[in-house]
Amino acid sequence: MRKKITLKQIARELDVSVSTVSKALSGSKEISEDTTQKIQAFAKLYNYRPNNIALSLKNRKTKTIGILIPEIVHHFFSTVIRGIELIANRRGYNVIVGLSNESFSKEIINMEMLANGSIDGFILSISKETLLKQDYHHFNATINQGIPIVMFDRVVNEVNCDKVIVDDFNGSVKAVKKLIENNCKNIALITTMDYVSVGRLRTQGYIEALEEHKIFADSNLILKIDDSLDVENHLEVLENEIERFFKTNNTIDGVFAVNELYAVTAMKVARKLGLSIPEDIQVIGFTDGVLSKHATPSLTTVSQHGQKMGEQAANLLIDRLEAIDSESDQYIVNDNPKHDFIKIVIETELIERESTK
Repeated sequence: MRKKITLKQIARELDVSVSTVSKALSGSKEISEDTTQKIQAFAKLYNYRPNNIALSLKNRKTKTIGILIPEIVHHFFSTVIRGIELIANRRGYNVIVGLSNESFSKEIINMEMLANGSIDGFILSISKETLLKQDYHHFNATINQGIPIVMFDRVVNEVNCDKVIVDDFNGSVKAVKKLIENNCKNIALITTMDYVSVGRLRTQGYIEALEEHKIFADSNLILKIDDSLDVENHLEVLENEIERFFKTNNTIDGVFAVNELYAVTAMKVARKLGLSIPEDIQVIGFTDGVLSKHATPSLTTVSQHGQKMGEQAANLLIDRLEAIDSESDQYIVNDNPKHDFIKIVIETELIERESTK
């Protein structure tokens, strides 16, 4: 009997991408007929089986949830996992965690690995590369074959599933209004590129707060960081970029950053330039993590309540799993058919510390 081959090995043997193999095996019209036939024939020859996505849910109850996150070191994701585990264990489920490392292909491979007889459903946050590519076929294929997905934090409209998000827009409005109330006149924004919905919504909140107070949203005061770079391992690049930004805009007296790393780095650069915090410049970040609490000075920040988000996501998924109609294999939520999906919005909280007056 031949050893079972993996999706990644097929891609390597045929010199195509993991995405191409995945699409060809699911019958996507995006792939040419010739390529599809070649991939499917190769998969059949080497005994490839597309994991238990193809199996009936009622035949493979594992009482295990697969969690797929972009990175493990981020405090926010660790708190979400804590919330998921708390509810899962309380309701008799185990969890398995997979990492995409912000990679599109690793996301596909990890979904295959976790679904291969190991899990009943997924809770996931989308990788940056997937958002940049805007290719969500692997999520839709998984759902269409009977494995439910709950997305959290980074979500997209193109995938119909239950979702849990933080109120990024209003959280940002609160933060910028605080700076305005503290008499900041030139408020800068340090944000990400717009393809990540979280950064886009926080940018919109910044602009909305300024406009509400009749303050012109000056594009020169917005710094967009190229987050395709692993800034946590290239902090000097981030510091240099923020330093150039401050030197070009020397009237900045307030900073709103869309994550705590950007905010803490902005404070470090400000001190390097001889500015006092909060006397000369006030700073607010997003995500109330370890950096925020232990920075010098401690950082005023918008709390995302990651544990609560994880608890809500776990309850949504387990409710889906336990509401399967044993005869039709259809998901029922509140007596509605499975296409009536739920979106839960987690309210934010502004935690005031020493970086604001």
